Amino acid sequence: LSNFLLVPSRGPGGEPVGVAPDLAAALATRLDLPLELVPYENPGLLGDDALKGKWDIGLIGAEPKRAETIAFTAGAYCEIEATYLVPPDSELRRLDQVNVRGNRVVVSARSAYGVWLEANLDLAELRPTATPGLDLSRELYLEELAAGGEEGRSSLALAGLRPWLLKQQPELGGTILDGQFMSVQQAMGVPRNDDDEVQPEVVGLLSEFVEEAKRTGLVEELIERHGAKGKLSVARRAREAGVVLVVEVEVEVLDMAMPIGVAMDTAPA
Repeated sequence: LSNFLLVPSRGPGGEPVGVAPDLAAALATRLDLPLELVPYENPGLLGDDALKGKWDIGLIGAEPKRAETIAFTAGAYCEIEATYLVPPDSELRRLDQVNVRGNRVVVSARSAYGVWLEANLDLAELRPTATPGLDLSRELYLEELAAGGEEGRSSLALAGLRPWLLKQQPELGGTILDGQFMSVQQAMGVPRNDDDEVQPEVVGLLSEFVEEAKRTGLVEELIERHGAKGKLSVARRAREAGVVLVVEVEVEVLDMAMPIGVAMDTAPA
């Protein structure tokens, strides 16, 4: 749990509150198992612990690099647009103008969209923060803005989730580009272990739960309950996204004596 849209606040006892914790609770109820929430400061740290036995199920943005250690559900439960904010006098007006030699893109290190940019931004120069953090990416953007001069200002962009960029715009000024260079696919996943014969069944069971949560309107209800309408979108169903689900599992595969530990990043992704 680390995304400010999915975990926007804490309860009286410091427990995470939001779409992700409520979805985890619904899963625990479905499985008739106790639940232990395992908060992380950022998704990179959650991913680092995938093979360390710290959690059983993770709620995190699915992307190819993370999929090396995390087996994700066939479909995401919600998605969030990622785009750019550019200075007021910038010549960058469209997404396709950003990935050009000479441009610089500031991004929070190890965010899902940052990992995507590392793999796909081949001409512009990516400027990740030294450590993960949205505040750090805003500070780095301001530093680059101050040091770049007029020419440097016109070639600078700050990457982020659209809802977060909208919050920064009154202070930073500038323009948020229309469209998205990618969307963060918030999914469920389990630590990848190719030698675990039960793992495909567990992933199949989680995939079935996610698809049912979208089909029955649960995800949409949670988005509205936590004031995230217009910021989060219900992800397309796996079949609509071109994924065919073949699920034949028995709940006994998750019949654990210990609580299921559900990890989620609780800072902006």
